[in-house]
Amino acid sequence: MTRVQRVNRFFLMLAAPVIGLMLCLLLFPPQPALLLNTDLYKTDKKLDPSSARLLQDLDTAEKKAKSTSASLKKTLNLYNQTTQTMSSIVQKASIQAQRPENIYDKRIRSKLGRPVETVDSEKIRIELFRVNAITYTGYAMKVKLKDPSAMRMSLAGEALGSSETTLKAVQRHGAVAGINAGGFADQDGKRYPLSTTVMDGEYLTGFQSSFKDLYFVGLNDSGKLIGGQFNRQNELDRLQPQFGASFVPILLKDGRKTAIPAKWKSAPKRAPRTIIGSYKDDQLIVFVIDGYNEAGGSGATLEEIQGQLYKIGVVNAYNLDGGGSSSLVMNGRVVNHPSDGILRPVPTSFLFFD
Repeated sequence: MTRVQRVNRFFLMLAAPVIGLMLCLLLFPPQPALLLNTDLYKTDKKLDPSSARLLQDLDTAEKKAKSTSASLKKTLNLYNQTTQTMSSIVQKASIQAQRPENIYDKRIRSKLGRPVETVDSEKIRIELFRVNAITYTGYAMKVKLKDPSAMRMSLAGEALGSSETTLKAVQRHGAVAGINAGGFADQDGKRYPLSTTVMDGEYLTGFQSSFKDLYFVGLNDSGKLIGGQFNRQNELDRLQPQFGASFVPILLKDGRKTAIPAKWKSAPKRAPRTIIGSYKDDQLIVFVIDGYNEAGGSGATLEEIQGQLYKIGVVNAYNLDGGGSSSLVMNGRVVNHPSDGILRPVPTSFLFFD
């Protein structure tokens, strides 16, 4: 054997294992790794019936879960869209509902001028204005009761026959504002409310039929101003008064001027005045007119006040006790200028709470 033949034989022996391995791979290819795919399991004839049914149930459950998830997503999206739409509708409706009220309120303020002081809370809004007429001066207080409990009447000393200043009543009850209320009669050194008086829905001294020029004015359980002359108790009961007092005379009723009795036109002609009234939207208006005495030479006439209230759109108006009794307290101080130089003690006061 030549040298060349020996070299060729050597390399042939080295290549033999590689050639054998390649032939084995060609003749016996390896099986692919088992894949976890339910589709392969479905077509595998070696699976027993129970396993095949289980795989089918799993596949069905998977499809239902996917379908349910998609349905829930659609429902959630629809709910969110509906909620946003309803919220937008409610907001727009609320704005639209407030527009007439806001427009009316602007009209009122345009006639009263710019407020010099304001109290605004969840229960009440009070705006204080100056009144500067040709022949008299004073203050107007516009009140919106957001909650009926924001206005109450106090009875001095919580007992008949007692009296206290409106400032004392405001301080004692923790009120933000107050005015004097009904008239009174003095007897044996004591001061008693005049005629029909209601506290906490109860008649203090029983119902007294209206006589001469007397009237009753107060608030009902809805926080609306009620008033007028009542011959029988059931007539007043129907209005459900929560509190109220009596005096003379009525100035405006249902948007119309009432006839002022001749006696009250001249006794006295001019005087400090306290008047309470209401607008058609149930906001309250209080006028407290200043004067330096009760002799008839200062303050305002009832006709002047009646005309002024009518001009600014007040619907109902009732004259309260005046003269030295006229009191307006707000934010802890006396706003008006009492004709006596100091506040007069009175049996009843209307109080406002924030």
